[in-house]
Amino acid sequence: MRFWRRLFFEWIYFQAPPWDSGIVPPEVVEFVSHHPPGRAIDLGCGTGTNAIYLAQNGWQVIGVDFSLRALSIARRKSKRQSVKVDFIHDDVSTLRKVQGKFDLILDIGCFHGLSPKQKHSYLQRIQELLTPNGYFLLYGFLNQPLNAPSIRSEDIQAIQTCMVIVQQQVGEDKGRAAAWFMLQKKFSPSSA
Repeated sequence: MRFWRRLFFEWIYFQAPPWDSGIVPPEVVEFVSHHPPGRAIDLGCGTGTNAIYLAQNGWQVIGVDFSLRALSIARRKSKRQSVKVDFIHDDVSTLRKVQGKFDLILDIGCFHGLSPKQKHSYLQRIQELLTPNGYFLLYGFLNQPLNAPSIRSEDIQAIQTCMVIVQQQVGEDKGRAAAWFMLQKKFSPSSA
C-alpha cells in the first residue's frame, strides 16, 4: 500500500494536484502577522507555497515532503523568488533527516492521511521538535469514514497530552468537515 501511495503522489505532481492552489491560507497569513519570525518546518510541503511565504516573512524554513517531484518544483519556485528554504525528502512520520527545534510546525493536510501507527510516531517526533511554547498549525478533514483521510477525536486527545488548543476553526472543504487547529506545546522543564 505504501508503495502505491508514494507512486500516486509522484504521478499527481506531473499534473496539478487539486490541493495545490498556490495560495497561502488566511490562517497562515494571520499567524505570521501576529508572531515574530523564528524557525519553522512545513510538513508535507508539496510545491513549497507556504514554506516560501514563511521565508519571505523572515522565517528560517525547512520544507519536508516524500514526493521528489513536488520537492523539485518547490526548489525551482524558491530559487525563482530568491528565497532560501531547505527542502528535505523525508517521511513525516519519522523525520529522520530533521535536526534542531522549531517555533512553528505547519501541517496542511498531511497528518490526516497517516495511519494510526504513523500518527503516533509523528506526534512523538513533533513533540521533540517543538520549542517550549512552540506552535503547531494543523489543517485536515474531520471524522471521515474509515480509511478516508481524517483527524479523529482520538487524534485530538493524543495531541492534547502534550499541546493546548489555542484556537480551532471548524468548517467545510468541498462538502467535507474540516478544521484548522492552532496548538501550543505545553511547557515543562524537561522540554526546555
